[in-house]
Amino acid sequence: MAHYADSSFLVSSYLTDANTVLAKAWFSRATVPLIFTELHVLEVRNAFKLSVFRGFLTAAAISTAWVEVESDLQSGRLRKTTLDWHQTFLIASRMSEQHSAVNGARSLDILHVASAKMLNATEFISFDNRQRTLAAASGFRVAP
Repeated sequence: MAHYADSSFLVSSYLTDANTVLAKAWFSRATVPLIFTELHVLEVRNAFKLSVFRGFLTAAAISTAWVEVESDLQSGRLRKTTLDWHQTFLIASRMSEQHSAVNGARSLDILHVASAKMLNATEFISFDNRQRTLAAASGFRVAP
């Protein structure tokens, strides 16, 4: 069994925002590791850096947060997973054709759900309504 969280959920787990309490509560109850791909590395690190740019956090604060991410990778709470990006983009293209005109999914929304599909995840964790809708339509159990 594998669980896939989008980057917004992960960012809320490591930085403080409106969803942090819910993210940390879900994460503390998790019995399986969360998948962590190259897409997560890019998006989470970029979100951390953007919070410095926007004046919400200091460079020291995001450095501490990234140490927590690395600690969770080492402990197994996050599981570093490599994707076949060619196949993932094929799945994403099909999802776009089937769902974007109906639910307004953006490219990164689709890539996250396609990544979860490619990795045979059973649960999709997100605070983003478009991703949650797409994930449900793609057969995932959606949390939180």
